[in-house]
Amino acid sequence: MSSTISSTPSAGNTVISSTGIGSGLDINGIVTSLTRAAGLAQNTQLSDRKRTLTAQVSAYGTFSSALSTLQATLTTLETPSTLAGRTATVSDDKVASGSATAGAIPAQYSLQVQNLATAASLASQPVSSGTTAVGTGTLTIAVGGNSASISIDSTNNTLAGIAAAINSAPNNPGVSASILTTSAGARLVLTGNTTGAANAITVTPSGGDGGLAALTYDPANGVTKLTQTQAATDANFSVNGFAATSPSNQVTSAISGVTLNLLGTTAANTPATLTIGNDTTGAQASISTFVTALNGLITSIQSLTGYNPSTKTAGPLLGNATLQSFQSRLSTILDQVKSGNTSTGTSLASLGITANTEGTYSTNTTTLGNALTASVASVGNFFGGANGIATQLNSLINGYTQPGGLLDSINKGLQSSLTDVANQQAALNARLAIYSATLTKEYNAVDAAVALLKQTQTYLTAQFNPNSATSSPSSNSSLSSGTLSTGG
Repeated sequence: MSSTISSTPSAGNTVISSTGIGSGLDINGIVTSLTRAAGLAQNTQLSDRKRTLTAQVSAYGTFSSALSTLQATLTTLETPSTLAGRTATVSDDKVASGSATAGAIPAQYSLQVQNLATAASLASQPVSSGTTAVGTGTLTIAVGGNSASISIDSTNNTLAGIAAAINSAPNNPGVSASILTTSAGARLVLTGNTTGAANAITVTPSGGDGGLAALTYDPANGVTKLTQTQAATDANFSVNGFAATSPSNQVTSAISGVTLNLLGTTAANTPATLTIGNDTTGAQASISTFVTALNGLITSIQSLTGYNPSTKTAGPLLGNATLQSFQSRLSTILDQVKSGNTSTGTSLASLGITANTEGTYSTNTTTLGNALTASVASVGNFFGGANGIATQLNSLINGYTQPGGLLDSINKGLQSSLTDVANQQAALNARLAIYSATLTKEYNAVDAAVALLKQTQTYLTAQFNPNSATSSPSSNSSLSSGTLSTGG
């Protein structure tokens, strides 16, 4: 007897139909684990590098933000005259109010106001109502050097229509028209928009039916059909007994650097007192804002470069030479002492600004207030000017924060390193993908071979040990695509 077994599968009957079907192994799991193990060391290295670089980018961002916050407070301090602001107060707030620029000289002045500046106001004779027709023609209204000619026809010849035409005139010279209704009837009221003797109002009619003549006001020619209820006048006042006038009640030319808002008149020989003083409140607020921002910067640096022994956590910039250099230069500026009167600003300490045990600064508001009261100019010179500490700090910060500065260069370097890490990660992922595909192919080939061996084993067992067969008589038929022949 002889037998021949062919175990070659046909093209349409693939032996292996799914991963692991022959060997029973979890090929996907094995390949995944081997691939992960192959890339573990470099993946860990790249992840750690990316985490460190990202933390440094964030840390430098925090540092830069703190620098910008401090720098914003230096603008006022850099210019002594800006810090040395002025106040203007009037003893009688019903007479006037005032304001002063930093250029105003502290002093006291007597102020008397004889009359306020006023705008002209004219009123017509009363008619029965606002809808009463007045007349047609052209009204020429002049205020100061400006004038406008307004056409009045049958569509707008009533008192109300004339008022509307004046108000809507595109070249209105500066007059507001309204209707005043009293028990006597309705009147047209013209009010100038600008005070001052030069802004008197004249009204001259022409053409039409002649009815507009009732609205004439031309005192130069002796025609005043309208009644002047208020003349256009300049304000008359005196400062330290010297007379002055102003077309406006806001006076900017009387005292250098001082703006007066005239509100009312004074009684004869009873002047109000105008006091120009130092604005220590504003200066104190500016300095306090500076100290707060300075403390914020110092706290940020401590957090970024420090080490917490309780949590055993180091700041992302621990030992960083850039921040160490900045701290050293910052301390040099803050610790300097200038020559001068120790009570009016030769050092931060003389202004009541002292370092505490945490490394930040505290402000004694009483000491600072006394220094400002004694000489706000001296305090301004300590902070501002060519050698003021605010000027020096601004120069120091600019070197770090300006475009192309140190922080800009550092950030570009960190971003470049992050890009390099991303490229390395992409290259590693590509290599691992190839490695995974190769492993999968090899394991699938092994699995196919094992499946073929199992088929052969099953067939041989059935042939040499018939009692173990569990299939129907057809189990003696060909296995897969193999054939069996016997002879005696």
